[in-house]
Amino acid sequence: MSLTLEQSTGARLLTPADEELAVTLTLRYTSADPLAVHLLFPAWISLDGEELTWTFARSLLEEGLGGPAGVGNVHVRPYDPKRTAVEFRAPEGMAIVLFDATTLHRFLLRTYTITEPGGEPLEPVLDEGLSALLGGV
Repeated sequence: MSLTLEQSTGARLLTPADEELAVTLTLRYTSADPLAVHLLFPAWISLDGEELTWTFARSLLEEGLGGPAGVGNVHVRPYDPKRTAVEFRAPEGMAIVLFDATTLHRFLLRTYTITEPGGEPLEPVLDEGLSALLGGV
């Protein structure tokens, strides 16, 4: 049986003019995907008017709360003493969302009650990866 944790939270989206736009986003963690966290954006904020979900490593969130972390499309870093920045990079551009660092830390601790760090079962992840590499053979 899969367990899911969802938490709505207020955040601030940095605009290109360096203004902060208030948004409500949803943080999600599920034991069915124990290595990842999911961040759901409401439809009104996306370019195509559809709800958008970004998925990234739970370990990236943990690392980024303490210092700059990330390669590729998602980066997490302290923004100021009380906030954490999560940067999302796509061909269409970049979005920076500011979260209360305490909120992200509490969410991360709650995920550990579902799956302890290092306690993630790797077999399903490896099976999926190998299947993808082999073309579904």
